[in-house]
Amino acid sequence: MTRFVVDAGAVLDLVASGAEVPAAHELLAPTLLRSQTLSLLHEAVHRGDLSAVAARDRLDRIGRMRIRLLGDSALRRRAWQVADQLGWASTFDAEYVALTQLQADALVTASADLSAAVADVVRVAPIATLLDPSA
Repeated sequence: MTRFVVDAGAVLDLVASGAEVPAAHELLAPTLLRSQTLSLLHEAVHRGDLSAVAARDRLDRIGRMRIRLLGDSALRRRAWQVADQLGWASTFDAEYVALTQLQADALVTASADLSAAVADVVRVAPIATLLDPSA
């Protein structure tokens, strides 16, 4: 079983495409994933990019995804260290990186900027990797 940390952008891409992640993969995320996906969907509705009905449907589908949410003190300590190491003021992205370091094989993100920023710190995999049961 391959363990992937997925960020909010990757999760939103998965639900938008209707893709199913094979059971051969375990998905992990920090607990902040809930708030981030909620906020990103609400922002899309506010901008007029998505209807409220569609956004709530995606939020429901995210709630049904098999994602193990973690947020213990060890993760928070490591996220602080990662943010310091990478020179980041915010620890939001650092939580995804820290969780990858602590418990996963790779980070899956929809952000090219994040992917480039952490390529020397953790293994980063494209979203398509989640759909390959042999990855």
